[in-house]
Amino acid sequence: MKKPRVMLIGAVGSGKTTLAKVLNNEGPDKVRKTQALEYSACSIDTPGEFVENPSYYRALFATSLEADAVIFVQDATRDRSVFPPGFAAAFSKRTIGVGTKIDHPQADGERAKSFLKRLGLNGPVVLVSAFTGEGIEEVRKILNWD
Repeated sequence: MKKPRVMLIGAVGSGKTTLAKVLNNEGPDKVRKTQALEYSACSIDTPGEFVENPSYYRALFATSLEADAVIFVQDATRDRSVFPPGFAAAFSKRTIGVGTKIDHPQADGERAKSFLKRLGLNGPVVLVSAFTGEGIEEVRKILNWD
C-alpha cells in the first residue's frame, strides 16, 4: 500500500524540510533552504515564502490537490505565527498541525499549539523534535505511515 502524500506549509526556517526528511527516514542532517516546491514519494515541501506572501496562496491551494493531507508547521521558538486565522479551512484535505523544535531551550509548546489551533484544523496538533524523535511516531500514525 502506498503511503499518503503530505504537503508541509510553514514559515521560513520553521523546520518543514527537517520534518519531511525525518518522516521519510532520511535523517535531519544536511538541510538546505527550500527554493521551490520539492517533491518526494511521500511529501511536498513548500518554500516558507509561499505562506509568508499572500500572492502565493493560490500556488499552495493548487499544490495541495496533489497531497492527501496538509501539515501546518509552527516553530515552537517563535512568538508569532505567519498563518492567518482559519487558514486551514481553505484546504479540502486533512489538515494537521505540528509544532517543531520542542527540544530547544526557548521552545514554548503550548504557544505553538495555540497558534496552530487558530487555523481551523480538521486534524490533531502534535509537538515534535526532529532531533530527539519526540512526537515523530505519533505524526506517522496520524498519517497512516506506520
